[in-house]
Amino acid sequence: MTFVSGTSAAPLPVSGIVIAVISSFINGSTFVLQKKGILRSRDRGVSYLRDVVWWSGTMAMIVGQIGNFLAYNAAPAVIVTPLGALGVLFGAVLATWVLKEHLNILGKLGCVLCCCGSVVLIIHTPKAQAVTSRLELEERLLDPVFQTYALLVVVLLFALIVWVAPVHGSSNIMVYVAICSLLGSFTVPSSKGLGLVGQEVFDDGPSGSRARTLFLGLLGTLAVSILTQFFFINKALECFTSNMFEALYYVTFTSTVILASALLFKEWTALTITDSLAMLCGFATVCVGVVLLRISQEALIIWKKKEAEEKTD
Repeated sequence: MTFVSGTSAAPLPVSGIVIAVISSFINGSTFVLQKKGILRSRDRGVSYLRDVVWWSGTMAMIVGQIGNFLAYNAAPAVIVTPLGALGVLFGAVLATWVLKEHLNILGKLGCVLCCCGSVVLIIHTPKAQAVTSRLELEERLLDPVFQTYALLVVVLLFALIVWVAPVHGSSNIMVYVAICSLLGSFTVPSSKGLGLVGQEVFDDGPSGSRARTLFLGLLGTLAVSILTQFFFINKALECFTSNMFEALYYVTFTSTVILASALLFKEWTALTITDSLAMLCGFATVCVGVVLLRISQEALIIWKKKEAEEKTD
């Protein structure tokens, strides 16, 4: 299957897109199931660690992360990450059934915009991989620009986790959202890097030794990032609604991942100006849809014309 972009034709990463879509739906159920488990355990006065629904949400998160790992190694991060909007859509619909959270006309419009924006992103996705080997990955990891960005993220995460979260975490949702989103700067590049390095892990000689060292470093970074995200996601779900957290988390997580991927893998270099503008518009459309989903949880829709007619009658 091919898709023509500009003057050249290149294969569309169908397998990566399919895996990303399936993973998005699985990930979309995790917050809802975990929130349901937390509410059930709170009503019974026990820890949510003893609730089967919470554990089903946790298992869905694990499966979704495995799917993300496969998707990031089959398609560019700038397309896989925005497709997570489908998970927000599915989570919003599932929450109306499981958590009885109402989805009004704004929420439905948000769902439509998420789908439209995702289609635009798929059509204009970059078709070439900027990094295809361990040597290229090592070179990019040593890039001063990416190292500066990574250092700033680590410092900001340390400040948020140590000083801000204990004081403002339970009252300001953006604290937990920021922590989980910034960690995405490490989870996604690590997942993609593991796929590249894994090809040389079992080789003999100096190259195999370097590959194993880098593989273990990326694996450790990925494990720490995912576990930290998992901890703060559950703390956020204890204090805020699943739809509120998931919508805000998606927008900020996607933004940080695309920024980190752009600095490390430079996938944007495979895009034409037209495709770049189209992807920005598609991402903006998805973000607006997610915001509408978020607003719909608290907005009260009043049809003035209908009210006026009722008063006249």
